[in-house]
Amino acid sequence: MFLPFVKNKLDLNHWILFFLWIFYCVIHSTLATAKVKSIFEKASGKFFRYYRLAYTIFAAVTLLLILYFQYSFASPALINQSTIKYISFVIFVLPGLIIMMISILKYFKLLSGVRSLFEGNLPTELQKKGIHRYVRHPLYSGTLLFIWGLFFIFPMVNNLIAVGVITGYVLIGIRLEEKKLLIEFGNLYKDYISEVPMLIPDFTDLK
Repeated sequence: MFLPFVKNKLDLNHWILFFLWIFYCVIHSTLATAKVKSIFEKASGKFFRYYRLAYTIFAAVTLLLILYFQYSFASPALINQSTIKYISFVIFVLPGLIIMMISILKYFKLLSGVRSLFEGNLPTELQKKGIHRYVRHPLYSGTLLFIWGLFFIFPMVNNLIAVGVITGYVLIGIRLEEKKLLIEFGNLYKDYISEVPMLIPDFTDLK
């Protein structure tokens, strides 16, 4: 719907932003792969325990730099209806933020690397309780709701570029993560797939 209109509004800064977001997603995924982590583990030895924390800091800093660039230049608006903005906040932004906070609070220590500083390799466990009873990847669900909700509140070309790339990254990343989880948990995860939706809850079967 937006493509022909957006194409005419892209200048050099928008194209740079597009490739920066792609580069960020690729680097983010590459550094999280087992192969790359194995290389760093061999090279860093006992200091590998800080890898998760360093990865989190690097991801946060580079994200802030991209966002700084994203809002450093003027970008045209695609929608100009205040009603859509209010509806978007209630339907997308607020629920997405709540889901994200629930997921982040649940895994904060693990995701930030704090526990790994003191406990080394942490045991992995398939999460099936709480919000995971309704969707297999609640953090991704919340993220998609949140970023698309923000886009409809601030419907500018630069924001569309960001949410478009992030959405593609999330959808590809989920598939790759599911393959890893199937290898790690086998039939246990196969059963989980058959019982719980990936991103969107089955509202006809909520308990």
